[in-house]
Amino acid sequence: MKFGFQIDPVHTLNHDTDSTLPMILESQKRKNRNFIFSPSSLTFKKNTVYALVKEIKFKNNKLNSHIISSEKILNLNSLNYIFIRQDPPYNMEYISSMHLLEQLNPKTKVINSPAGIRNAPEKILMLKFKDIIPPTLITRSRKEIDLFMSSCKRSVIKPLYGNGGQGIFLLDKKDKNYNQIIEKFIDEDSVPFIVQKFLPEIIKGDKRIILINGEPVAALKRIPKTNEFRSNIHVGGNTKAVKLSKNDRKICSIIKETLINEKLFFAGIDVIGNYLTEINVTSPTCIQEIKKLHKIDVAKIIFDKLDE
Repeated sequence: MKFGFQIDPVHTLNHDTDSTLPMILESQKRKNRNFIFSPSSLTFKKNTVYALVKEIKFKNNKLNSHIISSEKILNLNSLNYIFIRQDPPYNMEYISSMHLLEQLNPKTKVINSPAGIRNAPEKILMLKFKDIIPPTLITRSRKEIDLFMSSCKRSVIKPLYGNGGQGIFLLDKKDKNYNQIIEKFIDEDSVPFIVQKFLPEIIKGDKRIILINGEPVAALKRIPKTNEFRSNIHVGGNTKAVKLSKNDRKICSIIKETLINEKLFFAGIDVIGNYLTEINVTSPTCIQEIKKLHKIDVAKIIFDKLDE
C-alpha cells in the first residue's frame, strides 16, 4: 500500500524523541511505500488534492538512516492512508490543510480525521468533560483573570494553541511579574488564552496516556526538572513507566465515545493528579519513550489495528 505523512521538515525532527519516524519505519517493514509532504505544499485542482511529496526509505532500523527521494507532485487520492503528523501551532495554515484533505476520496483514509482535528483543539476538546478537568478559564479579559485568581490563588497561564510546553507561566498574585505576564498574553496575540488552577501534583509529574481507537495502550509519567513545573519532554522533563490507575481508566472510558465518534484514532491525553488537562489529537508523541520503558511498540499496535 501507499502511505502519506503530512509532517514538519524531516531534517527538523529529533531522531531520539520523534514519534512519526517510528511509524514510517513500521510501515516500511510491512512493505508499504511511504511519502512525506508539508501542509504548505497542498494544491486543490481538477477536483482533487495534490501535494509535493518525497518518498522516504530507511536503510536499516535506525531512525537516522532514512534517505529522501527528489520531490514530485502526487495526487493524494492515490494513497491508501494519510497520517496528519505535523506539530501545531493550530493556525490558519493548519486549519486550511484540514479543509483541503477533507476533499479527498473517502477511499483514502486520513488519520486523524481532518474534521475531527479541526473540531478538537487540544485545550478546548477537554471542555466537553467539565467534571474531570481542573477549574479553567478561557478569556482575554484582565478582569476575569483577577476574579479567577481570587479563588484559585495560583494558576497556570498558557497559549490556547501552543504545544510542547512553550509559553507556559505560573501565575501568582504575589509574584512581582504577575501584571507583566498577563500583559504579555493580552498584547502579543489576538486570540483567547487559557488559565487553569495550578495542581501541586505536577511536581511529581503528569501522565501521558496513549489511546488507539479509544482504548488506552500505555502510560508514562513525565517529571519536571528541579525548579520547573513544566513536565513536557520538549523542555527537559524526564520519563518513567507507570501503570494506569483506576481513575486513569475512568477518564479514558469517559472520553472514549467522543474519540471514536470524531474519528480521532490516535490520541494522547495528559492527566495531572485526578484531572484531565489536555487531549492531544494533532500529533501525539511519546512512542519512543513508551517502547523503551514499557517494551510496548505503539507504532506496531497502530498498524495492527489498521490491518484489522
